[in-house]
Amino acid sequence: MVEKSFKITSSDGVHARPATVLVQNAGKYESDINLHYKEKSVNLKSIMGIMSLGIPAGADVKISAEGDDEQEAIDHLAKTMENEGLGE
Repeated sequence: MVEKSFKITSSDGVHARPATVLVQNAGKYESDINLHYKEKSVNLKSIMGIMSLGIPAGADVKISAEGDDEQEAIDHLAKTMENEGLGE
């Protein structure tokens, strides 16, 4: 399993548009990919799961991937987080 932590830098937190981009990118990989916030974990391939977390600006989140393409998935999603202005 590979994990990477992020601090949400978007003033709107994780909202629908960038969450949709994350879901689309996560869907390109075979690995199980999850988004962790506080004590909850949701499938990063589920827009409803992500939106249910209500992640605000300044939050600390973690993305984990487990599977054959886990490292590639994490690297790509880390770039997506930065490109969407979500986190670093």
